[in-house]
Amino acid sequence: MIELLRDLVRWLTSGSQWSGPDGIATRLLEHLQYSLLATLVAAALALPVGLVIGHTGRGAFLAINLSGFGRALPTVGLVTLVFLASGLSMWPVYVSLVALAVPVIVTNTYAGMAAVDPEVRDAARGQGMRWYQVLFQVELPLALPLIMTGLRLACVQVVATATIAAYVSFGGLGRYVFDGLAQRDLVQVLGGAVLVAVLAIALDLALAGVQRLLFRNRPPRAHAH
Repeated sequence: MIELLRDLVRWLTSGSQWSGPDGIATRLLEHLQYSLLATLVAAALALPVGLVIGHTGRGAFLAINLSGFGRALPTVGLVTLVFLASGLSMWPVYVSLVALAVPVIVTNTYAGMAAVDPEVRDAARGQGMRWYQVLFQVELPLALPLIMTGLRLACVQVVATATIAAYVSFGGLGRYVFDGLAQRDLVQVLGGAVLVAVLAIALDLALAGVQRLLFRNRPPRAHAH
């Protein structure tokens, strides 16, 4: 075990391992590209759905059960299905990653909207605010911390799952895992796994820092009774 850890450290710190088209730096940038693009697309699709469900109260059953659907989604199976339909491209990877991230964002967005005190909504309407003013000027600012938490969770899940790009012969840090398994190179497999874990933790910490910075002077938010 000690020898394996030494080999892993050498693999991770070798200068040659970080350079070139197959180097860690290139694979890291590819992984980030897949992950961030998929998270942005998922947010563009899921945020409006969660906001509408939270504002109207309709479709709450869908929002609640989407979380369980996301956990049960067989990502590799979905990649294979889309791959068979679309051929060799990045589409299977992006479709699968977006499908993984959407339920988390919808669920947290709905939860944030549902937690807004009904009296706050009523007071806003009593002042003559229209529905869209209530939504964007009252409900959304109060729901934003939970929405940001949903985006953080989705991003971390996508980063951890983006290794599937290598499953259909594309890049990213998953390349080390799949190539290592094919070559029976345990050090390469562990190296890829460690890099993915470190990237996921680093992104989560960075997003958590941004979240704290945005809401550090925020008064306690209202909760539903």
